[in-house]
Amino acid sequence: MSNLNLKIVTPERIVFEGTVDSVTAMTENGEITILPNHIPLATLLKAGEMRVMMKGEEVLLAASTGLLEVKAGNEIVVLAQTAERSEELELAVIEEAKKRAEVSLENARNRADVGFTDAAAHLARELARYHVALKHKRGRQTIKHSQNAQ
Repeated sequence: MSNLNLKIVTPERIVFEGTVDSVTAMTENGEITILPNHIPLATLLKAGEMRVMMKGEEVLLAASTGLLEVKAGNEIVVLAQTAERSEELELAVIEEAKKRAEVSLENARNRADVGFTDAAAHLARELARYHVALKHKRGRQTIKHSQNAQ
């Protein structure tokens, strides 16, 4: 089975670059999973969880809006405003940011300007980060629990 060459880039850095088995991401039209030999495709990303399968291991990332392109030759390029690997996320920091985003959204709710849209996008990003951080934390607890049981 052939593999996919994945590159995830944000304005600040290259978040991930390597050979993977599959990529699952949230798009404007729903969740999509890309396997080797996928047809060429360009789609808009929606803030959410991105799952990368690599040698039977799942790598979780929190990605915000951006563009995902599948090129001929099993090449995938993700250009995202933000993307973070699950191990980079700190749950307490994200919870505070999520609270601030919720307040900002509520304050902008009654205004008919760009502020509401920005606040909603910020909250969506924080919710994606929160979801991935929780999954990562649960995964670590499961590993610790199984190690203690031995």
